[in-house]
This record gives sequence, C-alpha cells and structure tokens, in this order.
Amino acid sequence: MEAKKPTAILRMHCPDKPGIIAVISDFITTNRGNIIYLDQYVDHVNGVFYMRVEWELENFLIPSEKISEYFNTLYAMRYNMTYRVSFSKRRQKMAIFVSKMSHCLYDMLARYVAGEWDVEIPVIISNHQDLAIAGKQFGIPFEHIPVNRDNKEEMEQREFEILDRYGVDFIVLARYMQVLSENFIERYPNRIINIHHSFLPAFVGAKPYHQAYERGVKLIGATSHYVTTELDAGPIIEQDVVRISHKDTIDDLVKKGRDLEKIVLSRAVEKHIQRKILTYDNKTVVFS
Repeated sequence: MEAKKPTAILRMHCPDKPGIIAVISDFITTNRGNIIYLDQYVDHVNGVFYMRVEWELENFLIPSEKISEYFNTLYAMRYNMTYRVSFSKRRQKMAIFVSKMSHCLYDMLARYVAGEWDVEIPVIISNHQDLAIAGKQFGIPFEHIPVNRDNKEEMEQREFEILDRYGVDFIVLARYMQVLSENFIERYPNRIINIHHSFLPAFVGAKPYHQAYERGVKLIGATSHYVTTELDAGPIIEQDVVRISHKDTIDDLVKKGRDLEKIVLSRAVEKHIQRKILTYDNKTVVFS
C-alpha cells in the first residue's frame, strides 16, 4: 500500500462573505499545494461560514511551521476568521479512561490493533482494577487511580502527571463513571470525548434504559459529545438510535444500547482523529 503523503488541514469559521472559498483555494494552489479534500457549510440563519480543507505538502512552498502565520496575516485578520491548522504527520496520542464496563474499551482497542485509526494509545487509566487484564492483553500500560469524591483533587493531580508523561493529546471516557472536575476539563477543552447511554437531551442522568422502558419508548439511542463543565451538555459529535418494541425487556435494552454505544463512540473518536470536527458555541460541525 502506498504511503499517504503528508498533508495540512485547515478548519475555520467566519462571518459569511462571497469569495472565501476562492481566496483560500488560491492561497493553497498558488503555493503549489494539491487540495485533496474540501467541505464547507453556511449557516444562513446566523450568517456564518464553515470550512475544512486538506492539501498535500509535498511541493508546498511555505514551510509547515510558517503556514499558520502566513494564513493569519493574509486572510484570518481580514475576514475575522477563527481557524486551526493541523498536520497529518503528527500522530495524536489518546488516553482511555474506563471504570468496570468493558464493551467500549475492547471495541476501541480492537480497532486500534487492527490499524483502523491513525493514533497512539499510550495509556489506559481506571478508577478500578477490574480491566487491568485489557492492558496486559493489548500491551498498553494500565494505571489504577482510585479516585472518589473525597480524594478527587489529589487523584486528578496523579492523572495529570501520567497524561503529561505520555504526552497525551486527547482523552476518551469509555464509560468512565466519575465526574471530572472543572480544573480537569479546562486543561483539555474540546479534547475529552464521552459516550452517554441515551439520546441526549432525553433521559439524562442515571438509568436511562430504565427510564426509557418505563416510558414505553420505541427508539433508544446513544450520544457522544465533548465534555464541558455542564454535565452531559457538551458539543454533540455523534448520535444514533436503534428501534425497540414492547417485547424488549430492560436487559434487551441494555444489550442493544451497549452495542450502539460502541458504534457511536468509535465514530466520534474517528472523526476527532481525522480532525473533521469544528466546535463553536457549544455546537459542532462534523465534516463527512
């Protein structure tokens, strides 16, 4: 298989004006960049333009470390753009936080070893010892940090030390049953991905499948979102539903729900790895 050429990825949004696609495309092509992906969206209600563009760097005239500076000077200030430039050659490092439930953890590890994701997983962190076996099976360091409501500040400092030691870029909560502190969340803005076992904002809080059963719903769902200081209210990345009927028991709902959680979380993680998510005003644009 031919190796993928190094690319630059620009994600941006700004007030909508005519000609923005043209000037950004011209910036890339004039400097001998080959555009391999371009997707854009206009929010006509609020007058905001969003775009993701990726181009090959093989013959690009501007050094990688200067691209953001050039772009800011030439276009970002002129068009009042909020933007970010990333590079495909930089492989991100993802830490997984987990408690006792294994379904999301094993699904992600299976995708990882199968080579589906261009990412490194240097560490698994858990507040329980139950899934230490997973670290051994996949050859990934497993760190037991027994955090609870009484020692949260002390234990989170230990987690920060571990995350810094491994150079972690973002975190995935694979059914991690602890609420992160505001200090923790602010250290990783839009870099902590959670899976919630319901279709938010319906059935928030504990035992959503029991709530769904009691209400006689015909669909159950799962939601993956970035973590914010407001519980289960961060920017939504991915959602899906599965149909159920009156014949399904609570156990049936839990089983179907867990299958759905794995799929929804993996989609969200993949989009984050591919840098296809743009966050704004507690919402997201998720490019295809």
